[in-house]
Amino acid sequence: MDLNTVREVVRARTRGDLSVIDGGTAVVAGGTWVFSEPQVGVHRLVDLTDLGWEPVVVGEGLEIAATCTVDTLRRMSWPPRWPDLESLVALCSDALLASFKVQQFATVGGNIALGLPAGSMTSLCSALDGVAVIWTPDGHERRVPVATLVTGPQRTSLAPGEVIRSIEIDDAVLRSRFACRRMSLAPRGRSGAVVIGRRDADGSCVLTVTASTRRPHQLRLEAVPHAEDVAALLDAAIPADQWYDDVHGAPDWRRHVSGVLAQQICEELS
Repeated sequence: MDLNTVREVVRARTRGDLSVIDGGTAVVAGGTWVFSEPQVGVHRLVDLTDLGWEPVVVGEGLEIAATCTVDTLRRMSWPPRWPDLESLVALCSDALLASFKVQQFATVGGNIALGLPAGSMTSLCSALDGVAVIWTPDGHERRVPVATLVTGPQRTSLAPGEVIRSIEIDDAVLRSRFACRRMSLAPRGRSGAVVIGRRDADGSCVLTVTASTRRPHQLRLEAVPHAEDVAALLDAAIPADQWYDDVHGAPDWRRHVSGVLAQQICEELS
């Protein structure tokens, strides 16, 4: 879509090019959402793609650049010590319900920064206890868990002028076992509920609920719970007003479906 209010496009090549980002500036990498609908208040675009960030860095842990595309991430070959990562990335990538053409441009950082409840890169990185490295306008950086960076529908804790640089994930988390379930009202509809379960080496369990809630919610348990107990645990952990309500699902349906998916996950992980 043509953005006829845009008067300037800046191709950032150094961090200094990011120093002036005001309310009328949109930061883009893939731009798949920015160019999908009118952006009446936007008069300036700052393009991050020329900064040359390495998309994926595999070391003791994992670093994913904000400008890494979904397609690049899902095509990666992962170390054998991370056995469940390939399937988890694939499932979350497909949860975007985007064609292969869109996945070639849509970025991990852009999907998270948009703050949509159904943002599948938010689901992925939250479940992996990913930490967002955020560049601040004063030249410093801060780190925030992705699970708390998204605070509500299209809301994040990013301050004006801040830019997500990358997502950092610990090796110990990547070695864990994962199980994931997704549900929508229609076979090709937007995610109504995404639940990802993780069983760590010490037997502890983390359940991450997204898409059905206004922001990511996590349950941290000492062990994988019995399937019949999961629904009550979710009710105790997630306030009633946090179940999302839109055309892709009513709150009571999202709550019920999330409980069913969490039960299936616990049965698999146990």
